[in-house]
Amino acid sequence: MPIPILKNQKILITGATSQVARPVVKTLSAENEVFGLARFREAEQRQEIEALGAHTLAVDLADGEMNEVPQDFDYVLHFAVVKTGDFEYDLKANAEGVGFLMSHCRGVKAFLHCSSAGVYHDETDEPLRETDPLGDNHRCMMPTYSICKIAAESVVRMSSRLWNIPSIIARFSVPYGDNGGWPWYHLMMMKAGVPIPVHTQGPCYYNLIHEDDYIGMLPALLANASVPATIMNWGGNTATSIEEWCSYLSELTGLEAQIAPTDGALKSLPIDTTRMIEKVGPTRTDWKDGIRRMVESRNPELLLSKNDQP
Repeated sequence: MPIPILKNQKILITGATSQVARPVVKTLSAENEVFGLARFREAEQRQEIEALGAHTLAVDLADGEMNEVPQDFDYVLHFAVVKTGDFEYDLKANAEGVGFLMSHCRGVKAFLHCSSAGVYHDETDEPLRETDPLGDNHRCMMPTYSICKIAAESVVRMSSRLWNIPSIIARFSVPYGDNGGWPWYHLMMMKAGVPIPVHTQGPCYYNLIHEDDYIGMLPALLANASVPATIMNWGGNTATSIEEWCSYLSELTGLEAQIAPTDGALKSLPIDTTRMIEKVGPTRTDWKDGIRRMVESRNPELLLSKNDQP
């Protein structure tokens, strides 16, 4: 498939209220007819998404009810994820839900399913490739997450073949940006004087990817959708550790990062981005530049004076 031009297209974005999808809604709504799907438990959430220029659809994917959802989308960007800790509900919402969604929107040009590096078995220090073993690596933090993500991938793979839907399963690492993300939560922990847990087998590496990069990559990712579904890692070109980015946050703010090694934290999960770079292209935002921007955007009051910053 040639790289699509995401302009004057009808696009469904699920999980629209999330930290990851919200900037996607904002960017694509400028030149497309965008529908943001979420549970919208609070009225103000719906108003916020509509203020970005998108239509809203209040749908719980666990119910499988798609009566209010149009069927004539050009593209679906599926970012929704449910992680309540209740396996019965979370499997319905994440695995069965994506099946209902793909069945309903089977006429799309391409379907992007945002998966996670959380699907991999974590017993290696090497960057994880798309063909590496899968496992339950998020159990210590989110008990249903890895299993539901693996189950959802299986449903996407089956649905792609069953209904001939060009699909791409993108295994996301750690997204962040002006809208927040894991490094921002660490900054808030530093501000509050709360220890930051890292696994005892550190340093703990992940592939930070800035919102500018993941939004900019969407057309090329959709161009790689296929039947059977394409599977691709999605993250920054190289891995950065929690310890490194917390140290840099300390340099920017003067706040202390209390690193607390424990066996109860996530292990290092670096991903191999070779396939992504070959098929989609490299990321452009240096992680230090992105983190500095994040602090400037969300908490400028925490920054040291320019003379004191690195």
